[in-house]
Amino acid sequence: MSSDPRQRVKKSRIKLLHQYYSYTGFYAFIRSSLGKLILPIMIFLLLLWLVHIYFIDFNDLFTSITVTYNPLTILGFFLASETFLGLVPPEIFIAWADKTNKPLIYLTLLASISYLGGILSFFIGKAIARIPVFYNYLSVKMNKQVKMISKWGGFLIVAGALLPIPFSMTSIAAGMIHYRFRNYLLFGTLRFVRFFLYAVVIFNAF
Repeated sequence: MSSDPRQRVKKSRIKLLHQYYSYTGFYAFIRSSLGKLILPIMIFLLLLWLVHIYFIDFNDLFTSITVTYNPLTILGFFLASETFLGLVPPEIFIAWADKTNKPLIYLTLLASISYLGGILSFFIGKAIARIPVFYNYLSVKMNKQVKMISKWGGFLIVAGALLPIPFSMTSIAAGMIHYRFRNYLLFGTLRFVRFFLYAVVIFNAF
């Protein structure tokens, strides 16, 4: 008995997509990006561990921050960071959320803010596309990101949402090429997966 034609079509589409992303270098790009990031991240984590052991107890530090600063101030700073090129690693804020009295609520807020920051970045990219001076300048500065998003679209947004690749820059590039907003919103929801996964795996939260 022959298999369902719809299943064969689905398999062939997946195979074609796989071939396309292989030939256009998407997998190589992800491997290269992660390869370049792994060493700096390991060095950063090692330095943090040494600082934690010999200079500052981060448990006390984050506990102190939760007492000293209004959560709205911290969340507002995080929104600015996630909107403008992801200046501060989200992991720092995840660690802070773990020290609050309601970690699950604050982690959900952080994930939502990161998602919102990406949306704002997307519209910044769309605004830039309407201003020739800025567009021409950033097209050169972000030439790699613009090319990648034009070539791979949703898959690069997925990678930016899940992996330690600047999500804001990916979002700006998506806006600059007028990527379909509905699809961007869908793929961007994976940002929530990253936050909760990091919280459980790295920080043993909850």
